[in-house]
Amino acid sequence: MTSTPRIPPETGRDTLSPGTIARLRLVIARLNRQMAQASSAKDLTFAQLSALARIEQYGPLRLNELAARERVAVPSLIRTIGPLTADGLVAKTPDPHDGRCQLLELTPAGLAAITRIRQERSELLAHGSGRLTPQQCRDLEAAVPVLELLLDEPEPAQPTRPAQPIQPAQSAEDR
Repeated sequence: MTSTPRIPPETGRDTLSPGTIARLRLVIARLNRQMAQASSAKDLTFAQLSALARIEQYGPLRLNELAARERVAVPSLIRTIGPLTADGLVAKTPDPHDGRCQLLELTPAGLAAITRIRQERSELLAHGSGRLTPQQCRDLEAAVPVLELLLDEPEPAQPTRPAQPIQPAQSAEDR
C-alpha cells in the first residue's frame, strides 16, 4: 500500500498541489528509468555513475571530499569506488600534498564511459522532444532552470590542503 506524501502547509506563497507534485515525481522517475534503460551503463549502479560524474567534475578528489559531495559515508563510498577501480574507470594516485592519502581521478576509459552514457541518454531525450510542438519545446526549455532549483544541492565546504585529514581504516583493496 502506498502512502500519500506529506505536503507542507501553505506558507503564504504559491505552492504546487499534491496532485501536481505526484505527477512531477512520477514523470521524473519514469524519465530516469527510461534513460537508465537506454544507456550502456546497465552494469553500473546509480551511485557509481554519480561518483564518476563527480570525479569528472571536481577531480582529482580525496575519498572524503568525494563522500562529502555525494553526501554519503566514506565506508559506503569505498564499496562504490571499488568496482570502478577494478574495472579501470577510476585510478587512485598519491596525493602530492599528503602521501598518506590518495586522489581519485577518471581514467581515459572512465571518461569514455561517462561520455558515452551521457550521449545515449541525451539521444533519448532529443528523440522524445521531437514529438513536442515548438511551443512545448519553449515551455520545457523555460522549465529547466526552475527544475534545477529543486535540486537544492549546495556545494560542501572544501577542505583546505595540505590539511591532515583523519583517514578511516583502509581495507586491503584501498592500499
